[in-house]
Amino acid sequence: MPFLIRIATKARITVALSFIILVCAVWLLQPAISPARQESFPLNRISSQDALLVAGPDGRIIYSKNETKKCVPASTLKILSALAAIHHMGTTYRFKTEFYQGPDQNLKVKGYGDPLLISEVWQEIAQALAPKLRGFKDLVLDDTYFAHDIRIPGVGPSTNPYDAPVGALCANFSTVFFRQDDRGRIVSAEPQTPMTPFALEKIRLLGLSKGRYTFLQDGRDAARYTGDLMLHFLKEMGKVCRGEVRTGVVGPGDTLVYTYHSIFTLEQALGKVFKFSNNFMANQILIALGAHVHGPPGTLAKGVRVLSDYAREVIHLNNVEIAEGSGISRKNRLSALDMLAVLQRFEPYRDLLVRKGRAHYKSGTLKGVKTRAGYIEGRSGKPYYFVIFLNSSHADIDSVFDCVKKSIDNG
Repeated sequence: MPFLIRIATKARITVALSFIILVCAVWLLQPAISPARQESFPLNRISSQDALLVAGPDGRIIYSKNETKKCVPASTLKILSALAAIHHMGTTYRFKTEFYQGPDQNLKVKGYGDPLLISEVWQEIAQALAPKLRGFKDLVLDDTYFAHDIRIPGVGPSTNPYDAPVGALCANFSTVFFRQDDRGRIVSAEPQTPMTPFALEKIRLLGLSKGRYTFLQDGRDAARYTGDLMLHFLKEMGKVCRGEVRTGVVGPGDTLVYTYHSIFTLEQALGKVFKFSNNFMANQILIALGAHVHGPPGTLAKGVRVLSDYAREVIHLNNVEIAEGSGISRKNRLSALDMLAVLQRFEPYRDLLVRKGRAHYKSGTLKGVKTRAGYIEGRSGKPYYFVIFLNSSHADIDSVFDCVKKSIDNG
């Protein structure tokens, strides 16, 4: 008898579990469930302002809700921006920075928007450049490849890193990471990055506490900080500026003495954009893309034009609204169906996205907005596509995502 009871109990458990899985799958496959019954399901708080879509490896939509509604994509927009950059520049593209000297013995640096000119790179540049210099008077910063005073919609005047300004000549993502030492002095929190006089002055004026901040207001400030950083590393190599640091332009009489090509390919740079969800890098690449396609100076309008044209002409999306390239602006709008087309085009590069378990995806968060889009590997090993746009819902996006995964696992 106990043996029969155990069999019966296991059977009841199996039936119960099957029923739970079936209920979840049926709700997802038929989103138009009556309001009275929706209370029984984990996704009942998805509102009419939200969107949900899941498609199979062949692109066929398995289930969807509000899939044509234009939503704020937040940082999932970076997938579209990356696609446009790959299309026009190629995965092996490398940003460059040029160094000139002229009859006046000034050292001139011309930037082209490299988003990864970090301290370690500037140290390597100084080591390669120093033997080529005859000494120099002024350090002249040519940042004219980008227009000046570019304002990105959604980027505010705060000192938060995500509000860092773009520019043709930038260092360390236009941010500084610092702390106070035992004597209360402001010092760099990174051993590879010196605390430059310009950065120290800005930190004191803004009254910042320890941490990582942007202390720059525009591209000109970014260039000046870059110049100070470069001087530090050149001084370590025995090359001292005899004049001043100032902005200027490379002229016809100047001689190119060194060109730095980034150690990072565009594909590697995009991997970092996705890994850190770096808004500065995304828009830096967008502005450079605009200059690459339509000629300098790079502007927001040119970058947005390239992105919009790519969406329309290559992916055949006619109604997307694009304000910038990172997703920080609420003026960006596209539907879950639009994002599906983007994901299908991006599928060969899905390894650039963050991976968790069997999923590759990009998340996005703004106040009141939670989004996620990407790929989930099915039992066949092929990727399913999913888009979750929560624009006004109080639903937990992790719970929604888990339910999507379970529905795929259960066919």
